[in-house]
Amino acid sequence: MRCPCCSEKLYVECCEPFHLAKAIPKTAEQLMRSRYSAYVLHKVDYIVKTTIPAQQAKLDVVAITTWSEQTDWQGLRILKYKPISGVPQAKVEFEAYYQENGERKTHHEVSIFLKIQGQWYFKDPTV
Repeated sequence: MRCPCCSEKLYVECCEPFHLAKAIPKTAEQLMRSRYSAYVLHKVDYIVKTTIPAQQAKLDVVAITTWSEQTDWQGLRILKYKPISGVPQAKVEFEAYYQENGERKTHHEVSIFLKIQGQWYFKDPTV
């Protein structure tokens, strides 16, 4: 099957190795794509695990699970990927498309990612 992250690659060659902990994303964009795929495939543990460690216990896992399962995910578009020079951070601007109550919607966000001990993590602005 094609990867839900819209990379045009097969899932087994794209996000699945990250979801199975056989590899770690090398860039913040790869992490963003793998997190989107995790939402589509209801892999909430991966979403939690890839949020910065200091925030993981504060996440609303029930809300994440509900949104993942009750949303008809329809696509992802990366608008901009910008590593921040001199620090282990990056910004990823994206749009996630989904359908809710028969209406197509867009979730637009500029996310911050931090690299901690060689691994990229999402910084959740809601925590």
